[in-house]
Amino acid sequence: MVSTTLTGKKIAFLVANSGVEQVELTTPWQAVEDAGGVPVLVAPEKDTVQAFTNDVEKADTFEADHAVSEVSAADFDGLVLPGGTTNPDALRLDDGAVDLVKQFVAAGKPVAAICHGPWMLVEAGVLQGKTLTSWPSLRTDIRNAGGTWRDVEASTCPAEGFTLVTSRNPDDLPAFSSAAVAAFAGA
Repeated sequence: MVSTTLTGKKIAFLVANSGVEQVELTTPWQAVEDAGGVPVLVAPEKDTVQAFTNDVEKADTFEADHAVSEVSAADFDGLVLPGGTTNPDALRLDDGAVDLVKQFVAAGKPVAAICHGPWMLVEAGVLQGKTLTSWPSLRTDIRNAGGTWRDVEASTCPAEGFTLVTSRNPDDLPAFSSAAVAAFAGA
């Protein structure tokens, strides 16, 4: 039986400085904290992060704990990639952010991505042989990147040397958060 305690574990939440879907940041963040882990907000700039609701309505702001350039995968036990359409779209253009995702995968550390978050995995070229889910519009991108797309509430795939947890949308957040915490606990 896998323990779900994250005591002593640091989990990176990688977001753009604007565009993250607030609930896809705050719900798994709270789950990590509730399990005893330490969530850390990482963005391209160590500055304000503007969250949104439904991609278009400005929501709360958050302060990034670190800029991408200040951290490496060695600093953390796992990675969360929240969605929001413009969030991963902006991050895909940031070489440092893409490299950070590659570092987590190369180190065999668990990655959890929801909604449009898997776009970062497509950009990082790490989906060959993986089975995952996402917002439905990403399925062709995922297939073209060598992944197998499924329409399920949450998917956990241990293949190819790292555990990948994915979900489709905010409705899946309870299952996503639970699966992510379990993956991080098993790391």
